Amino acid sequence: MRSVQVTKANGPFKIVEKDIPEPGATQVRIKVQACGVCHSDSFTKEGLFPGIQYPRAPGHEIAGVIDKVGKDVTQWEPRQRVAVGWHGGHCGVCESCRRGDFITCKYAQVPGIAYDGGYADYMIAPIEALALIPEQLSAIEAAPLMCAGITTFNALRNSGARAGDVVAILGVGGLGHLGIQFAAKMGFNTVAIGRSRDKEEELVKNLGAGQYIDNRSQNAVEELNKLGGAKVILATVPSGKAMTEILGGLAVNGKLVIIGASDEPIQVSSFLMIPGRRSLIGWPAGTSIDSQDTLSFSVLSGVRSMNEVFPLERAPEAYDHMMSGKAKFRCVITTGN
Repeated sequence: MRSVQVTKANGPFKIVEKDIPEPGATQVRIKVQACGVCHSDSFTKEGLFPGIQYPRAPGHEIAGVIDKVGKDVTQWEPRQRVAVGWHGGHCGVCESCRRGDFITCKYAQVPGIAYDGGYADYMIAPIEALALIPEQLSAIEAAPLMCAGITTFNALRNSGARAGDVVAILGVGGLGHLGIQFAAKMGFNTVAIGRSRDKEEELVKNLGAGQYIDNRSQNAVEELNKLGGAKVILATVPSGKAMTEILGGLAVNGKLVIIGASDEPIQVSSFLMIPGRRSLIGWPAGTSIDSQDTLSFSVLSGVRSMNEVFPLERAPEAYDHMMSGKAKFRCVITTGN
């Protein structure tokens, strides 16, 4: 099999030939058909996540077909179409797991970080990481939904917003274009906040936004307050500065839900937060059943990721394209399997 590996922190990608791995007793082997390229793949490429053992194949937006099951696997079978996302396994014994909160497991595993991910022809995954792919979705359509999709979908459905509430999506990129679609399909009064790329207003309205705010030529806080403020602002941009600047657009009891990772601090005024009971929360992706819900909702509602597709041998190019900011939305690697 082919595998696109990082040999060391900040090392180059290498395309290598290696033996096809065998699944353990409670694992399955997946013939990878597509794998999304996520900004979090930089954790592996740059060695930003503690404890990574190299060489390591990145990739945690995986869609494919079960090729072989371990000897103790009873509920999964070869030829089933499955996907694996950020949640790649949990310990089952820490306090979070004992409370059923598997996504915050103290020893949570992430494909492409804890073990080899989807930048390869085959990968091994534990059964608790698997989500069924509906027949209506292709592998290329399913893969980006396993991190970008589930993160936006799960954050919105757990945000406390109700149909008709003003929900703003900060950023119109790989996460934001999915967040706009999910918010609109959930019945929210959806406002997209972007930075005036070509034809962006037309695009976001086609995705379901009722209003577009150009954050360069308009004051986004003032525009949100004209609507009574946002019940939820879903922050998809990797910018603490942008998140700081938008806080004043929250309504009473409004929440800034953070899913865009940034090493910049968010500066919060207590005089803004206390009187209006406003709050900030972070939201991780979700478990495999949350991923399955995301896929099912996408089929029911017509939500789809907008993708640029690369063959496996061009995975380094796809990664660089994503990291450069030149990718319009999502990049997806295909194996030809």
